[in-house]
Amino acid sequence: MSTFDNSPIALYDTLLRDGSQMEGIAFSLQDKVTVAHRLDSLGMHYVEGGFPGSNEKDKAFFNQMKERPLERAKLVAFGGTRKPESDVESDFNVVALREAETPVVTFVGKAIASQVHSVLNTSREENLAMVRESVEYMASIGREVHFDAEHFFDGLKEDPDYTLDVLSTAYRSGAQYLILCDTNGGAMTDEVIQAVQAVHDLLPDAKLGIHTHNDCDLAVANSLAAVSAGVTQVQGCLNGYGERCGNANLSSIIPNLQLKMGMRVVEDAQLREITTASRFVAELANLPLNAQSPFVGASAFAHKAGYHVAAVVKNPMHYQHIEPDEVGNDKRVLVSELSGKRNIQVKLEERGHDIVMSAEETTKLLNQVKQMESRGFQYEAADASFELLALRSRPEYEPPFELEDFLIIERRRPNDSVADSMMMAEATAKIRVGEELFHTTADGNGPVNALDRSARKGLELAYPELGDVSLLDYKVRIIDTDAGTEAQTRVLIESTDGQHIWTTVGASADVIEASWLALADAYEYFLHRGPEWREDAPSPGGSA
Repeated sequence: MSTFDNSPIALYDTLLRDGSQMEGIAFSLQDKVTVAHRLDSLGMHYVEGGFPGSNEKDKAFFNQMKERPLERAKLVAFGGTRKPESDVESDFNVVALREAETPVVTFVGKAIASQVHSVLNTSREENLAMVRESVEYMASIGREVHFDAEHFFDGLKEDPDYTLDVLSTAYRSGAQYLILCDTNGGAMTDEVIQAVQAVHDLLPDAKLGIHTHNDCDLAVANSLAAVSAGVTQVQGCLNGYGERCGNANLSSIIPNLQLKMGMRVVEDAQLREITTASRFVAELANLPLNAQSPFVGASAFAHKAGYHVAAVVKNPMHYQHIEPDEVGNDKRVLVSELSGKRNIQVKLEERGHDIVMSAEETTKLLNQVKQMESRGFQYEAADASFELLALRSRPEYEPPFELEDFLIIERRRPNDSVADSMMMAEATAKIRVGEELFHTTADGNGPVNALDRSARKGLELAYPELGDVSLLDYKVRIIDTDAGTEAQTRVLIESTDGQHIWTTVGASADVIEASWLALADAYEYFLHRGPEWREDAPSPGGSA
């Protein structure tokens, strides 16, 4: 029997409903279908697809999923119980849930007495009838029904008898799971444990779930505590997306359940996919994945301090709580002003170089790193620039090109109105490749773009393969903000050839020079790596 069929905890991802309510997220219809299947392959037991009674996109999603069903996970349609004083079989939301034709329906209902009066504008008795009739109806037509007890923890404090009565009603009406929802995200961990025990005492045979929000930064901790207290379903979102401060982060909960609490909830191969899946979802959401995210973040297993690296080389577990590959992540050594000599050597080995450096050479390179960082450079996120810095310290290294000079002219071309006026830039660059000097000119929609286009025009005459390189991201940061317009500027550039991705850095009081230094490193790194690197490439999107 597979882990999926025998898991002690049911994983319920609500990314496509609750998670997509996060500020800044707007999944397209195709995005939703793609994410649903990715969550399925990751080992989720339930994938909540949306609220078919609320919008046309969610309704279209469920129609598409009928033609592209999930392989193992159960698709869930979410919606409210019937409206006050309405007929359950003709209620708009209930009809939309029925027509979604999902194997599972999750009803959300009020479990707090005060909101029954102030939000639903109905009586406590009618609210119980709404829960009872909605659950009974959906169970009668063969759907697996879950009941989300909204504001459960607040309701338990306010009027525990009524809140528990709502859960009892849902259970007696046929709900297979009762979900205890910390809707406002304000519950403390001890309160969660006590609440789970209170429901168990009342309904010892009921299957319970937990749905927490992260407003007190306790969503993961509260979810794991609820599991320890006896719940058997955990709801959340990959990457912790959601309204306000987000939902419980399944990217952390799943590894914790499996690696720390000994509960096999997914296959080992699926657990190794969680980093890739988290980054994939972040890309579709068009949000950068927090580098400090536990387990899946780029910095989760990054080592910077020199004495840390010295210990990690001997035994990685001195400063790692798990092996990174268990969750599909990688150990990384960072080079910075806080580094020791060991960082330099380990980083070069990590980058695929077997350069043998004497203690004196290593010290010299380390001092150069510290000097460059004091000027605004930062190599932690710019491995390609660090690699070039190390190579340039070798007497045998020859740079493939050199920028001898450039000139940029900017002018404002007026139009009929000030608002319609346009800035125009023209750059002239002199690039030397060996004995040959290329003198080229190009226009651009800004000074950096004009310089980039002019330099590339010359470089591609000597190195046509540079035509494969494109810019993925361009970040500018003012380092010393107190200096005003005289401040040092740092530029990070992320480049790709369609197969590899690499990052370079430049720093200067002049943003154009800082940009050029980062651009030049991007081109030089690509050329330095050579055709063998490009032929032996990983799959698109892989890291260099």
